[in-house]
Amino acid sequence: MRLTWHLARRFRNRRERSGFVSFISASSTLGIALGCMVFIAGLSVMNGFEKVLQERFLSLIPHVEFTAVNQQLADPQQIMAASLKHPSVVSAKPVIRTQGMVQQGAQFTGVQIQGIDTTQVQAIQEYMSPETWQALVTEPNAVVLGDKLAEKLKVTTGDTVMLLVAQNANFREPKRIRLNVQGTFAFGGQVDHQFAYVSLQTAREMVGIQNGATAVELVLTNVMQAQQVANEIGYDIKDYVYLDHWMRSQGHLYRDIQLVRMVMYLVLILVLAVACFNIISTLIMTVQEKQRHIGILRTMGLRGKQVMQVFVWQGLQNGLIGTVLGTIAGVLLTLILPDLMSWIQWLSGESLLASDVYFINQIPVYLQSLDVVLVALVALTMSIFATLYPAWRAAQLEIVQAISH
Repeated sequence: MRLTWHLARRFRNRRERSGFVSFISASSTLGIALGCMVFIAGLSVMNGFEKVLQERFLSLIPHVEFTAVNQQLADPQQIMAASLKHPSVVSAKPVIRTQGMVQQGAQFTGVQIQGIDTTQVQAIQEYMSPETWQALVTEPNAVVLGDKLAEKLKVTTGDTVMLLVAQNANFREPKRIRLNVQGTFAFGGQVDHQFAYVSLQTAREMVGIQNGATAVELVLTNVMQAQQVANEIGYDIKDYVYLDHWMRSQGHLYRDIQLVRMVMYLVLILVLAVACFNIISTLIMTVQEKQRHIGILRTMGLRGKQVMQVFVWQGLQNGLIGTVLGTIAGVLLTLILPDLMSWIQWLSGESLLASDVYFINQIPVYLQSLDVVLVALVALTMSIFATLYPAWRAAQLEIVQAISH
């Protein structure tokens, strides 16, 4: 093993081969390094988007929701109690959702009203000031608007807005209610343009119910089990409800991330395949150049199997060097990518991710060691497979023909 490794290093020495072969060999090493670097960085970005989706975006979107078929739930407490018995459920909260229109003179602006239980911890608290949340809890008829919605309505803290809420499905007799703006929240994306939060009691007055709620939201330990949990708990609910989960309403975002991830896997295979073709070309040309050396080594007792090992080691050295360099470069690129994107954004003067469209304003990255190991293993495996045919051809050379050549 040491002998064949040493011979492989000798054959890779620039002094032992032509400049053209050295150029192709260096190209294969560089191709593998670039493929590994780009793929590690790309996977980290996809992991970042997936993590932000699960930890931030889904903090406002219910993982599972049971919505009343009629105007309100008959017994929301029974639904919450049945839900909390499930081991995958972290919390269950009552909520009232309705749509309304803010009237300003002759203009009307649509608003999504969220009536939340202010006695429980809510995810939206993180995106508003403590004073705003406290006012929502204590002040009657208080409302907190998305900052973009407040900007569109041209209202600030202390102003009042006239809200029209439908009392029945045909919206012929809207109920007018005056709300006091107690502040704004800034989450990002379309949520800031459309959503407004009120207390559960204020929402009950809007929709005309005495108590209870129109829906129950569940937070799960594993968001990927949303459909399964919704079905399992739904069998224990006595009320007539619609079963809903985030995969149905927002699952396209997750599917888009997975689709891009699969495309990146395909691109990695193609990039590494091109680099491995360069390894094949390098080894074939090396075999042609070293026929006399191979013949002499065979006469000295080197067996065909050992000749094959020499060229496998030679190709693997190219793949190993490219993989190590690409892995290190990919990890470093991932670590500096947020700062690099910020610098490009500052240099161009334009935002790469508009916060008023997306729920984030910078490229997220999340480096996972498993991805780094996977990329390295794929690169090394393809490098080994690329060496088999040229190494086999070298082992099949006739000794006399090789020496005479």
